[in-house]
Amino acid sequence: MSLGGASERSVPATKIEITVSCRAAPGTARPMLTLHPPAQFGRTEVIDNTLNPDFVRKFVLDYFFEEKQNLRFDVYNVDSKTNISKPDFLGQAFLALGEVIGGQGSRVERTLTGVPGKKCGTILLTAEELSNCRDIATMQLCANKLDKKDFFGKSDPFLVFYRSNEDGTFTICHKTEVVKNTLNPVWQPFSIPVRALCNGDYDRTVKIDVYDWDRDGSHDFIGEFTTSYRELSKAQNQFTVYEVLNPRKKCKKKKYVNSGTVTLLSFSVDSEFTFVDYIKGGTQLNFTVAIDFTASNGNPLQPTSLHYMSPYQLSAYAMALKAVGEIIQDYDSDKLFPAYGFGAKLPPEGRISHQFPLNNNDEDPNCAGIEGVLESYFQSLRTVQLYGPTYFAPVINQVARAAAKISDGSQYYVLLIITDGVISDMTQTKEAIVSASSLPMSIIIVGVGPAMFEAMEELDGDDVRVSSRGRYAERDIVQFVPFRDYVDRSGNQVLSMARLAKDVLAEIPEQLLSYMRTRDIQPRPPPPANPSPTPAPKQP
Repeated sequence: MSLGGASERSVPATKIEITVSCRAAPGTARPMLTLHPPAQFGRTEVIDNTLNPDFVRKFVLDYFFEEKQNLRFDVYNVDSKTNISKPDFLGQAFLALGEVIGGQGSRVERTLTGVPGKKCGTILLTAEELSNCRDIATMQLCANKLDKKDFFGKSDPFLVFYRSNEDGTFTICHKTEVVKNTLNPVWQPFSIPVRALCNGDYDRTVKIDVYDWDRDGSHDFIGEFTTSYRELSKAQNQFTVYEVLNPRKKCKKKKYVNSGTVTLLSFSVDSEFTFVDYIKGGTQLNFTVAIDFTASNGNPLQPTSLHYMSPYQLSAYAMALKAVGEIIQDYDSDKLFPAYGFGAKLPPEGRISHQFPLNNNDEDPNCAGIEGVLESYFQSLRTVQLYGPTYFAPVINQVARAAAKISDGSQYYVLLIITDGVISDMTQTKEAIVSASSLPMSIIIVGVGPAMFEAMEELDGDDVRVSSRGRYAERDIVQFVPFRDYVDRSGNQVLSMARLAKDVLAEIPEQLLSYMRTRDIQPRPPPPANPSPTPAPKQP
């Protein structure tokens, strides 16, 4: 993304990755950072319980030597996982992208300011030019006899990967999931771009730390080991075993051997195809909508209802639907979208349904375009009775059945669920997500209204992968966001929808790519250019 400047350029932009850390941010419990050049460009993840966060999420910017590209970094403390719309401001830093790149080792530290009378700590920024390497590495690791860190039970181990920088520092580039209550964990296979692991330098040091996860964020250090991309790649032919060493223990204990071992079980490298490669090759995105019609939304005829059909503005439900749908529909050739409701009593007999077509057509639930979905949604509000409870599993399973029929990479399914409250079938929903994680589909959940959405964070699976009956999700396919975090304070609905769409759709390309990689599906060659447009097929 460009940060401004001329619309036509003879020289392409250089891609620069910015890594951010903060030190001694006052009173920080759950820090988060946003970048503004000048509108909000992106934000990091939220990290629990630390004064010194090292953010994993990076900012990739287009760099132009000939321009002064001003940046503003804002640091916040987020009180809870479900309310990042009103975080506590902790400080900010202003500087130009050129200052970061021109710093010693392309690294600068600045004092955070903006809170009168308070020391706000510092921010550390590191810039690195991204290589053009498009290879992607897929690996799986396990560990054996790790040190026991928990007084009750064993340990909850996870790995943190760092690549070394030219100045001898390290930049975090990947975290594995946490494996609970074991000293012999087996982590899920994961994929990482080679440029993220070593930026194309095969002999660059890669450091891997082993931690015991703690709920309060004070994760216990178990040990570390180092390797390189070249050394990792040898595991294509043989297992590689690394000793996990704790430097402090090594110095204190004469008989210290190690804190366990980590084994690289598998390692493979493939060319990294992009989302655009698959779209060019004909992959279609199939968009399905599911809307919450439970009574907790309030009477649709009353202005206090989340479903209220105001003649002056869209409801939160309609805005979320329109924001996501209008972007996805560009990647679906027929523009026909199945749309369902759940949690309502249907006329005439008052049967409770957790999966009813909004267009009232059981044989063909498709609506023509996003406007057709909105029309059917408004019509259903006039005819059904809002009731309950809130069940997600039926509609997830419905889309999963469709996705299971086509596994050749030609179709990818995206389910948007818009809901206002607490899920009532968590066990069944987790089971449905685990099963769906092996299929070509993603799930977006948008929470509307003031409710607390802790359960949705569990389904999101960013920190701990979703599991059911001892089975873990093959991929992270769920993205949850509360709509209130994106509402523009001035009441600008267009801006609110743009913010929402940008965030909830950001993970879809990578989720599609992760499915294609796990199934070894390569993009098809783009179809030959057709000089004369093909007429659209007639609707039956």
